[in-house]
Amino acid sequence: MIKGRVFKSTGSWYTVLAEGKFYECRLRGKLRLDDEKVTNPVAVGDWVNIAPENDKEAIIKDVLPRENYIIRKSTRKKKHSHRLAANIDQAILIVTLAFPRTSLGFIDRFLVSCESFRIPAVLVFNKADLLDEEGLEYYEALKFDYQELGYKVLLVSAEENIGMEELKAVLEGKTSLFAGHSGVGKSTLLNLISPHIEQRIGEVSESVGKGVHTTTFAEMFEAWEGSFVIDTPGIKELGLWDIGNEELSHYFPEMREYIGECKFHNCTHTHEPGCAFREAMEEGKIAPSRYESYLSILEDEDSHR
Repeated sequence: MIKGRVFKSTGSWYTVLAEGKFYECRLRGKLRLDDEKVTNPVAVGDWVNIAPENDKEAIIKDVLPRENYIIRKSTRKKKHSHRLAANIDQAILIVTLAFPRTSLGFIDRFLVSCESFRIPAVLVFNKADLLDEEGLEYYEALKFDYQELGYKVLLVSAEENIGMEELKAVLEGKTSLFAGHSGVGKSTLLNLISPHIEQRIGEVSESVGKGVHTTTFAEMFEAWEGSFVIDTPGIKELGLWDIGNEELSHYFPEMREYIGECKFHNCTHTHEPGCAFREAMEEGKIAPSRYESYLSILEDEDSHR
């Protein structure tokens, strides 16, 4: 057996780079049963042991222990989860304030997911060229809020090639997951960063302001030597997986310092008197939009809002 890394997953076949060459791989049956509550027992970014059958094909025998992974509820199978990627250094969320507009609720759900797996997250606001003066002021306000929480925030334009050097610097020497709604420009940005990637590019529907899926499977690319990016299909909904209501506040950095300060030890931070969270929000220490995201997740509302 030889050790390799999964670069592409189509659901039934996996492209694995091992000892300098790519193999098209299948799973041995037992692996499918081991993770029966996960739709993909092997994810892009996984390190695996493979047994070559010939120069082009191999069998995946084992998945090696993961340093981390990022996961969400499966959109197709109830009570199942789906891994977006494994063994990553950071998650890059591509968002847009116009055409299409990414909701703050979606951004916050993604950040909670990253926090729960201790994966650093970067917010990249694309389509700067579409922002008017009011839009730029709104971006600056969001940038301030998220930077105060410890997140790196960039403003870029794939259309006008703005901010590419700053984005490249963030990716240098790391394995980075690229995620976001369809139509926010993930594939266009990847093509600009490293032209040999050549991802297909879709358009945004004029009528509904939403993107068309062009990336159908997760795939990793070596943007340049030592720097890897994982492109993922556009996320319509981001259902959080296995995060209990009592632990949710731990994944909001600005809320962590108030844990244990409420009047009641079993406070849900929704209506109880003497709630430290709500008092902090009323004093301007927690952004109202973030508190709304917290409540939305508690109520498990539609995750694309």
